[in-house]
Amino acid sequence: MSNKMWGGRFASGPDAIMEEINASIGFDYRFAAQDIRGSKAHVAMLAASGIVSAQDAVAITAGLDQIAGEIEAGSFTFSRALEDIHMNVESRLAEVVGPAAGRLHTARSRNDQVALDFRLWVRDTIDQIDDQLRDLQTCLAEKAQSCAAMVMPGFTHMQSAQPVTFGHHLLAYVEMLARDRGRFADARKRLNECPLGAAALAGTSFPIDRHATASELGFDRPTANSIDSVSDRDFVMESLSAAAICAVHLSRFAEEIVLWVTPQFGFVNLSDKFTTGSSIMPQKRNPDAAELVRGKSGRVIGALVGMLTVMKGLPLAYSKDMQEDKEGSFDAIHALSLCVAAMAGMVRDMSPASERMKAAAGSGYSTATDLADWLVRKLGLPFRQAHHVTGSIVKIAADAGCNLEDLSLAQMQAVEPTITQEVFSVLGVEQSVRSRTSYGGTSPENVTAQATNWLTRLADSDK
Repeated sequence: MSNKMWGGRFASGPDAIMEEINASIGFDYRFAAQDIRGSKAHVAMLAASGIVSAQDAVAITAGLDQIAGEIEAGSFTFSRALEDIHMNVESRLAEVVGPAAGRLHTARSRNDQVALDFRLWVRDTIDQIDDQLRDLQTCLAEKAQSCAAMVMPGFTHMQSAQPVTFGHHLLAYVEMLARDRGRFADARKRLNECPLGAAALAGTSFPIDRHATASELGFDRPTANSIDSVSDRDFVMESLSAAAICAVHLSRFAEEIVLWVTPQFGFVNLSDKFTTGSSIMPQKRNPDAAELVRGKSGRVIGALVGMLTVMKGLPLAYSKDMQEDKEGSFDAIHALSLCVAAMAGMVRDMSPASERMKAAAGSGYSTATDLADWLVRKLGLPFRQAHHVTGSIVKIAADAGCNLEDLSLAQMQAVEPTITQEVFSVLGVEQSVRSRTSYGGTSPENVTAQATNWLTRLADSDK
């Protein structure tokens, strides 16, 4: 029996193992909507260029619409024997419209067809992820606005550093997500060229209008080199790179949530919506949603590494290795989308424990820098000398087992005689954060302004 897909060149069908390793329909069925959309644009162009008849184009388009409906309704039967989504759709189209279906593949190859489908899918996915990231930014900015004056400890090296506000901390992630959105937008801009019409690798002798199909499909222009058109997967690698960096940001935030909800920190509370219990310890409330966000970052990073590894040794133009570009991408984008949604849910759900955070903000002599700054600003000491004086005063407090503000003026003057009573005005955590008024600083006034600005920008971008 000859191979029905490959025609007369093959005298028999593939071995079962060959079919197993070769088939991609188990995952590229996700391209169904993009594949049908591309085929409709292609046949419209073929008809407008006089390559196929208007009657055949109408029949093919109607058949593709019917298949789209069947897939959406779940009544379409995908066949592994037909390898991929392209051949599954084309085979069904032949059943629906008859011999006219055979004209659809004129002037194209599965090479440019899959390149088109993947670009359309990645572009659609970027738009979806961007919407989700904007929503997460909005959640963070709203929470930041309501917590603009809520003091918490700021850390470096996971040691108490200086007091900051909870709102300021949350706005840091708004900035990070803005960069993520920018990377996705850059990737989208570069991928927005249409490879359809490159055919297998050399272009086609038919008088096609590639600009027409590019325009119909929302691309800025057709790709300029037919070899590059079918062998390029930069758009996948760029998108996965943006996804991996975004996943790292989400993982960092998830790690902080995991720490914050521990009894040892107690900075925030999560409700039953985003926590789970223990099968043996009835008191437990585990931040599993945050832990899974942290864990799934590995899947996204792994997909990027896998994609880079697939592409690194491939000569031009198309090789079957490139079939391995899809499963990891599908999994990574799904994981990222789920993580963003879960993080938005947790941000909305979390209740900050303001008094606990304020108490922690004053530990570890976190206002020592405020003391050093005061010595420079009020007494005119060089900063290095002020740093040394402050360190000596911190040592006195540490030896006495008290906070800086609990020392007497006499104890401080024993180190630096010119210190006055005014110094106590800068040693409280609330005074500390209020003083940080430099652009981008943690003062409540700054945080309120930044959060309001972000909410305005995000609302405008949603229009």
